[in-house]
Amino acid sequence: MADTPIPTPTVIADEVHVVYKVHGGGTRKGGATAALSRIFSRKPAPGIHEVHAVKGVSFTAYKGEAIGLIGSNGSGKSTLLAAIAGLQPVARGRIFSQGRPSLLGVNAALMNDLTGERNVVLGGLAMGMSREQIKERYQDIVDFSGINEKGDFISLPMRTYSSGMGARLRFSIAAAKDHDVLMIDEALATGDAAFQRRSQARIEELRERAGTVFLVSHGINTVRETCDRALWLESGTLRMDGPSSEVCAAYESFTRR
Repeated sequence: MADTPIPTPTVIADEVHVVYKVHGGGTRKGGATAALSRIFSRKPAPGIHEVHAVKGVSFTAYKGEAIGLIGSNGSGKSTLLAAIAGLQPVARGRIFSQGRPSLLGVNAALMNDLTGERNVVLGGLAMGMSREQIKERYQDIVDFSGINEKGDFISLPMRTYSSGMGARLRFSIAAAKDHDVLMIDEALATGDAAFQRRSQARIEELRERAGTVFLVSHGINTVRETCDRALWLESGTLRMDGPSSEVCAAYESFTRR
């Protein structure tokens, strides 16, 4: 009897806490003496509030998994992804990852004043593709996004795009490259049914090539259909981790109360 292969971890989160500061509208009083006092006492300045967005979250992700992150608004899903991608510092705990995790969000930075064509090039370069690779995959990226189905939008500045068109182009650029870890923040919620089917098929391809996909979505059915595992975050804590069907059912029961 052959030995069962040992799954390879791609992301390990070990008791991760994320705390960030929110600047309010308060005014600073007391001048230099008060400022020095705050520094030595380690108290935040007036009008600055600390938000404990992620509280002691631990999990291990493995190659070939598609993991959905679900939870109420403000539960810490996007913050956790940003921490895994190295875009948000961790206050306590540790995150280990294989390779360089790629975070794709609806608000991922592309240049609104540049054409879609130029953004495909810049986005591909930012992900580590060579110009030759971008040239080879350019038409596939445009066709996958579907933004040229009703006109030559790829030649227009991105500021002329709808939010859905911009999100589809961002996903298409990211999906043109294989990733050890790809994190998608609400990108699948912005397309029509045909685009969502193409996106789900592409996620399956990434998984088959030994990648790991994280998907944040408010669409519970999208998580059910796309992911085999789900993490449920609530108020910054990991409430449940397991098969997506079971976690989604528990979350739906919670929201109906």
